[in-house]
Amino acid sequence: MPAPAPLLDVRRIYVEEAAASLPRGQQILGRWPDAELVPVDSHWRIPELHGDEANVRRWVRIKTEALVLGVKKSLAARPNGRSADFIAPSTANGCAMACAYCSVPRRKGYSNPITAFANIEQISGYLARHVRRQGEKPAPNQCDPTAWVYDIGENSDCSVDAMVSDNVRDLVDLFRALPTAKASFATKWVNRDLLDWDPQGRTRIRFSLMPERLRRLVDIRTSPTPQRIAAIDDFVAAGYEVHLNLSPVIVTDGWLDDWAVLLDELDAALSPATKAQLAAEVILLTHNAALHEVNLGWHPKAEEVLWRPDLQEDKRSENGAINVRYRAGEKRRHLEAFTALVAERLPSCRIRYAF
Repeated sequence: MPAPAPLLDVRRIYVEEAAASLPRGQQILGRWPDAELVPVDSHWRIPELHGDEANVRRWVRIKTEALVLGVKKSLAARPNGRSADFIAPSTANGCAMACAYCSVPRRKGYSNPITAFANIEQISGYLARHVRRQGEKPAPNQCDPTAWVYDIGENSDCSVDAMVSDNVRDLVDLFRALPTAKASFATKWVNRDLLDWDPQGRTRIRFSLMPERLRRLVDIRTSPTPQRIAAIDDFVAAGYEVHLNLSPVIVTDGWLDDWAVLLDELDAALSPATKAQLAAEVILLTHNAALHEVNLGWHPKAEEVLWRPDLQEDKRSENGAINVRYRAGEKRRHLEAFTALVAERLPSCRIRYAF
């Protein structure tokens, strides 16, 4: 059997001039010295990457071979209240993986490979000041009982970003020194280099999980579910807080049976120390008509489970976008059945929120 293709085989780096002049930009360029450098005025406006429908046919190739190097110009920590108290300014967006339901391509356009931001000192400084302005957390909430939680990976996967630069490690180091806050990110990639970072409990990793049969269909280029499960105890032992991101929950024939198997595997695999700190988020699938059309051009099999007009209805999201979600009454029923299953099969895992 041939070896799997590498997640990253960077051949071209699209570079903003300001990013190339910064130390982090130089570090990134130094990791791929043979890559072709393509000067760009803006990481947001690269016609051959963003907004070109012809790129659908090269979806995975672009994610493998292209990297964008830019400067993050707008620095703001947005209130959230679900997974985190705040969404931190991104140190990257886009991804080398290719999950068929990903929301990021809807905003930036088509394949959307990794964009790494070189002004990490500005981002870190802003975050440190923002945390200090909050003071002590006044009361527990669903994000955390004592710490302000900052999601540092809303638009990317930090475990993969760590293969590109030291940005993620710099943020883990930053939050280790901030006693009133912690960093948080969800991941679908097992990067064991992170085990040496000594986060001292100030970074929460949320391992995203779904039944392996479904993962192979929709979580393209991600770490297999058994590999993610096998890593959880190791990350807890290394000083991370580890939660689960049980998402997206996709309704298919036999979906609850598949999840029951996965939850049983977790219950058998996880150590008492892991279970003592375990919590989970549950998120049912949200999809989008525009992404549905894009996916038909590169991965139509995934749309057989993602695009279900017989089960779904339009829903305006908080950001104003029109998405499709399971019909309200059915969604409530699905959530009730799923949370009851978690309580039965993985009773050590409290559910922080479900929607």
